[in-house]
Amino acid sequence: MAESGEKEKTRPKTVSPTFTILFVICILYCLISNKTERMEVPPSSGWLKYKNFLIDNGLYIYVLNVCFLSLQATVCGYPISIFFIVVNEFCERFSYYGMRAVLVLYFKYFLRWDDDFATTIYHTFVALCYLTPILGAIVADSWLGKFKTIIYLSIVYTVGQIVMAVSAIHDITDTNRDGVPDNMPLHVALSMVGLILIALGTGGIKPCVAAFGGDQFGDHQEKQRGTFFSIFYLSINAGSLLSTIITPILRAQECGIHSQQKCYPLAFGVPAALMVVALIVFIVGSGMYNKTAPQGNIMVKVCKCIGFAIKNRFRHRSTQYPKREHWMDWADEKYAKLLIAQVKMVLKVLFLYIPLPMFWALFDQQGSRWTLQATTMDGDFGVLIIQPDQMQTVNPILILILVPIVDSVLYPLIAKCNVNFTPLRRMTVGMVFAALAFVAAALVQIQIDQTLPKFPSDSVSQAKFINMVNTSLPIKAGTNNFTLEAYTASEDFLTFDDSFNLILPNATYPNSLKNGSRYTIVIFQDGVIPSTETFNDTTQKPEQGANTIRFLNGFSSVLNATMGSLDFKAITSNSMSIYVDVPQGNAEFRIKNEAEEECIYSQELGFGSSYTLMILPTFTFGPNCADSIRSVMDIRPNTIHMAWQIPQYFLITVGEVVFSVTGLEFSYSQAPSNMKAVLQAGWLLTVAVGNIIVLVIAEAAKLPDQWAEYILFASLLMVVCVIFAIMAHYYTYIDPTKIEAQFAEISPDEKKRKNSMEMASKDKVKPRDEGSSSDSSSDEEEIPQSKM
Repeated sequence: MAESGEKEKTRPKTVSPTFTILFVICILYCLISNKTERMEVPPSSGWLKYKNFLIDNGLYIYVLNVCFLSLQATVCGYPISIFFIVVNEFCERFSYYGMRAVLVLYFKYFLRWDDDFATTIYHTFVALCYLTPILGAIVADSWLGKFKTIIYLSIVYTVGQIVMAVSAIHDITDTNRDGVPDNMPLHVALSMVGLILIALGTGGIKPCVAAFGGDQFGDHQEKQRGTFFSIFYLSINAGSLLSTIITPILRAQECGIHSQQKCYPLAFGVPAALMVVALIVFIVGSGMYNKTAPQGNIMVKVCKCIGFAIKNRFRHRSTQYPKREHWMDWADEKYAKLLIAQVKMVLKVLFLYIPLPMFWALFDQQGSRWTLQATTMDGDFGVLIIQPDQMQTVNPILILILVPIVDSVLYPLIAKCNVNFTPLRRMTVGMVFAALAFVAAALVQIQIDQTLPKFPSDSVSQAKFINMVNTSLPIKAGTNNFTLEAYTASEDFLTFDDSFNLILPNATYPNSLKNGSRYTIVIFQDGVIPSTETFNDTTQKPEQGANTIRFLNGFSSVLNATMGSLDFKAITSNSMSIYVDVPQGNAEFRIKNEAEEECIYSQELGFGSSYTLMILPTFTFGPNCADSIRSVMDIRPNTIHMAWQIPQYFLITVGEVVFSVTGLEFSYSQAPSNMKAVLQAGWLLTVAVGNIIVLVIAEAAKLPDQWAEYILFASLLMVVCVIFAIMAHYYTYIDPTKIEAQFAEISPDEKKRKNSMEMASKDKVKPRDEGSSSDSSSDEEEIPQSKM
């Protein structure tokens, strides 16, 4: 306080504009220059020029102190720097989950990949995202440090997001302007480059950002550090939730230079912009961060210790050498007993991780198989229309609801019932819930399959018949006999495995249809004898919930039909228009003739239907013109509501809460104090392996029905669940603190062996500089690990 008072006395009462400008420059320099740890004027000619002038006015020390104190300032007890880190994490998670939410639909509808291949590439990407954190942790701890690792890999991440946005612009290769890229390999190559860069970026910074945020707190700020991690986790969920809502909406928009298509460039561009914001925000706060130098990666030390134990055991495999209690004890010749004991504890937990990837194999299919399932469902919730990729938001919403309920209500109730609900038992129950979720998904898929059209196989063809004659007609098509009333169509498509004769009153027409195709055969009045015309039909369910519409013109003149900006082109008499994808809702069609007379026809459309709108020969323009237009349903709309997916999302989320949260808690409780990062890396590795399992099964199983694949995954998880339950039954819980305490003091024999090895090391190795990096230390120097 005395020092503060003395500074107050020397402070000028008024400060001129020149001093104010210098003061602002000093602060800006401190924020940007990354040299805040040095309490001296930066060595630039501008500063030296004003140094004496500032000292003479008593402001030199004052300005520098204010600059320094501003960097050390706190808000409500929290370092200012953590606010930059939280905002950075929110933007980065928005970027990642926003891009990932629409990724599988981009593969299917833009790159035109089938469901299996789209699922395979999606899970390959997710697996890569969970493999690269190990690389990022090693680079940060052993080479660059957390700050530089985050900066460099964020730049890689940002470039990857931008490349993904560019790859989705169909106009860059759409030379004929039909809305379909003409050079698809270029778009595929750009997409793969973008995804690899994103995987390197997001995975590489994943283990660094949270730890870097923790580094900003001092030892006296344990409470604030705990609150920070809660806020940090909240920012992750907020970013993922908002992005999963927003990016599907952006994708559903239509954009383009020459033709309007689903706006994947915008859906990828906004996450790219958020990643740019994340990078800028993180850099802006660079002068305020507490940056610790890299001190060596514990994972590298653990791997070296395990490697030496295996190698030493192999060298002493002869029976003349006495057996040791544990195979890791063969590292005793080189490594400290404390390190060996810690590695044993880690390996014990990692052994339990072996069955865990199967859970993640099911869990991560929310973004692939379940999203594809939603594309065949009805997303009309009345007050709002849900896009298929927006159903993924159910998971984070349920997480926010279920976590406090399970922690504060369910677990205490179970404890009061005197049930020993151990962490490993909780994880077993979580696996069961995940398996039940896939059983629920299979039941929903069975109901969906019953509503899907049965398209022809490669050995048969299908045809529907429309009567445009103003009288009923008895018809025989092959072995099928039926009657069509005037201006009506057959209810469903008939299947033919060979050529057939179409027999009408006073006329017979031979027909040979191409196998694997669908057709509409229209009967027109041509004088006394009716004639027929054959038109190709679509052989797939309309994409992305749209409705394929076409017009059949039975009118005597050329007509043109439009729906908003969609144009069906000129439709000549007795011909069919092109198919046009029309979105869900109340569609208003405008039909005009060459005299610019107009007729408006409206029809309510659902999701995934196909209609042929017949303009009858009796059609006339006027107030009742719509009465002469009839709708023929070729493909029924999606009738199974997306709300039926909520039970499977609820079950998988309950499984996640019980399995994932408990698994992390169990891992931390059973891990040595300095090796929690090793188990975190092992946990992330189980997620990566789980996604690899999905792509292997998706490519290898080749089951004809999707519901059967869901049952296969559920069955595999139940088998793994039984194995895990048996492993858990024989697991003995430990207290790492007590075990580590046994090695807190080095025994006399250990000291003697350590000293002899140090002497031998000095004879063989030349002394190094004191400033050498810790990660370049020799294996012998890893012995002094007994000091916690």
